[in-house]
Amino acid sequence: MSGLADGALGEFRARVLERGRELYRDLPWRRTRDPYAVWVSEVMLQQTQTTRVDGRWQRWLERFPTVEALAAADAADVLDEWQGLGYNRRALSLARAAAAVCERGGAVPSDAAELEALPGIGPATAAGIRAFAFDLPGVYLETNVRAVLLHELYPGAEGVPDRELVPVVRATCPPDASDPSDDPRTWYYALLDYGAYLKRTVPNPSRRSSGHVRQSRFEGSHRQKRAEALRVLLAHRGEGAAGATFEEFFEALAQEEARAGRSALGAPDALALLEELAAEGFCRHENGVWRI
Repeated sequence: MSGLADGALGEFRARVLERGRELYRDLPWRRTRDPYAVWVSEVMLQQTQTTRVDGRWQRWLERFPTVEALAAADAADVLDEWQGLGYNRRALSLARAAAAVCERGGAVPSDAAELEALPGIGPATAAGIRAFAFDLPGVYLETNVRAVLLHELYPGAEGVPDRELVPVVRATCPPDASDPSDDPRTWYYALLDYGAYLKRTVPNPSRRSSGHVRQSRFEGSHRQKRAEALRVLLAHRGEGAAGATFEEFFEALAQEEARAGRSALGAPDALALLEELAAEGFCRHENGVWRI
């Protein structure tokens, strides 16, 4: 395979495991093998810094301690608890997936195909759940893992596609948990911790991936408007109201925009924003009011 000559695989794996032992991070979600708790951590860590997740993961599990509790929760409560973590779609998908798991008996599956059939779970998230909850092998290719591969095996290369990295990830992951010091769970922790270290100490190797996309500016973006609209709807619910009329929503949104020094949306754009969120299942319009 490209990037690893025959005989170099063992040397690469030994180096990563050594760095992993040196750089190990004792993160709270690493102290459990509960599949649901691991799953929540994997979803939270998508595009969100570890420091922001620590604390929020614990609070989430206090509020929704089991997959059954999450499945039974009101969508507004789920979105309320997610505020500040970004990408609210992840919260709704997590709740919908929990409901699907409960419909099938309540046990989080360990099979990759069954995991990937759940809302919001792609190949990397499924591989993370399998490795960290069940100690099963898989292709866990996320940003820190990618950073290690590019730094160690593709120095100076630009535009490296994931299709070239996937065989390397598959070949280097231990096939089982027979060696506790070198099992899928330990291996991927080592990659994650070494990758996090590299991203702090050298120019981010992940930028040399062909799939690297610089995150767009949040302030003033459409994503920011969506997040603010949800906060307005949640605030109306939190005040004990059944929801917000469009006029109430429009006024509250304009006040938020003014406080932030931004120009207010026009009424047609504000209505389009609500309709967009409703189409995605974030809110609904009933009896003249908008509610989550």
